[in-house]
Amino acid sequence: MDQLVIRDADVVDGSGAPAYRADVVIDEGRIVTIVKEAAAAGCQRPRATRELDAEGLVLAPGFIDMHAHSDLALLRDPDHSAKAAQGVTLEVLGQDGLSYAPVDDRTLAEVRRAIAGWNGHGDDIDFDWRSVGEYLDRLDRGIAVNAAYLIPQGTVRALAVGWEDREATPAELDRMRRLVAEGMEQGAVGMSSGLTYTPGMYAADAELTELCRVVASYGGYYCPHHRSYGAGALEAYEEMVALSREADCALHLAHATMNFGVNKGRAPELLSLLDGALAAGADITLDTYPYTPGSTTLAAMLPSWANEGGPDAVLARLADDETSERIRHHLESLGSDGCHGVPIEWDTIEISGVADPALADFVGRTVEESARLRGEPPWTTARRLLLADRLAPSILQHVGHEENVRTIMRHRVHTGGSDGILQGAKPHPRAYGTFPHYLGHYVRELGVLSLEECVAHLTARPAARLRLPDRGLVREGYRADVVLFDPETVAAGSTFEQPRRLPTGIPHVLINGRFVIEEGRRTDVMAGRAIRRTL
Repeated sequence: MDQLVIRDADVVDGSGAPAYRADVVIDEGRIVTIVKEAAAAGCQRPRATRELDAEGLVLAPGFIDMHAHSDLALLRDPDHSAKAAQGVTLEVLGQDGLSYAPVDDRTLAEVRRAIAGWNGHGDDIDFDWRSVGEYLDRLDRGIAVNAAYLIPQGTVRALAVGWEDREATPAELDRMRRLVAEGMEQGAVGMSSGLTYTPGMYAADAELTELCRVVASYGGYYCPHHRSYGAGALEAYEEMVALSREADCALHLAHATMNFGVNKGRAPELLSLLDGALAAGADITLDTYPYTPGSTTLAAMLPSWANEGGPDAVLARLADDETSERIRHHLESLGSDGCHGVPIEWDTIEISGVADPALADFVGRTVEESARLRGEPPWTTARRLLLADRLAPSILQHVGHEENVRTIMRHRVHTGGSDGILQGAKPHPRAYGTFPHYLGHYVRELGVLSLEECVAHLTARPAARLRLPDRGLVREGYRADVVLFDPETVAAGSTFEQPRRLPTGIPHVLINGRFVIEEGRRTDVMAGRAIRRTL
């Protein structure tokens, strides 16, 4: 590997300290020398086999996506410009309690169907792993960016208990503890939950606490998608804070938003809750994406009782007219737990992707709009889609509030996460734009954060949560995962109309010292590897 010197970069090192001008030398995948401008005056500047003029560019640590859904995309798409072009050098997978390890043959088939709206069915993937360690080994064969993994609690429950809404037996709980311990020993960084998704939502707090104790014993953290982001959101946050305190486990709150009309302007209440817990000694961080709409699957909106038993049972209930009417009543009148306790508003539910190309006309329209065009009630349209596409439709849910987004991103324990679903014809633009959108819109245009603050949120702070000893800062001896961007032009290219457009103003990205993006173009380098837990 040739030695590289990056000359005259404005280094924003991730610590939050003011930027400084420096030459940065990279060799053997690490930052070996940093010569600040003042120190270079009157002395010989460093030389290397290759030089890169970084005049006018910021050099920062590579961005860490604390909430990614690239579990199959990293294997399917060697290019993976969706993340590499943003300056992302590390993604945290296994989110929301559902992913593809640990599994057996039965559970793997069930999970593939349950989260097809997130990742596709995976028919083009060779699922030659079953354990967490085997999945990480598969990543180590070569991927576009680095990846860490959270043990998905819902998948663990599906493997040990099934998809039924019942308490785990003592033997099943023991098996879940062993599965979590094995996953941590094999390199996972923590455990996730999806507590509005089946079967993870069927776990009581006592069960979750026992699993979190295992996670804590290995120095990992708990990352819950908690039980409500709508009605009862604050109570759901309180539940997770109390649970993590009981288990003595570090807590990272996934996509920590306050959505739906009931939570407009209530972000300060959430931050007050967190500040109180932090003052009492709790170890808490959170991530958010810098947009107002959410993104998930259409099937996730259904009440939990309708999702019990797995995908085949859900389809059978949808096909039954009487049961379908009960589902509609829960959705539209009572507010299902799948829709966070809020009666569904079909004009906020936009179909972003389908598996069956014959259903493509629904994509880009709200359920209400498609229903109006067909002359039928919205639930009839939604039901038709769920059955025809076998639960695969993904959605955008337009229920967020800009003032909440801005308030939460300022908090001192905030980190960045895209929650990017790469599946579907019109995915959420956050999948392709989260990190340049922070830098371009919220830093340069709005001044919500300073550049130094924002970079710290996206680099050093998540690296500390992941306990990475040599990533997240521009320091001598650290891994050369770095991004160079133009602070005057960096911006998300992705929009809701054109969600797959790549960002501008990010000409260079290096992972382990190798150019993944060079002169704004994706190279053929596959420098990413699995990042395993370290104590």
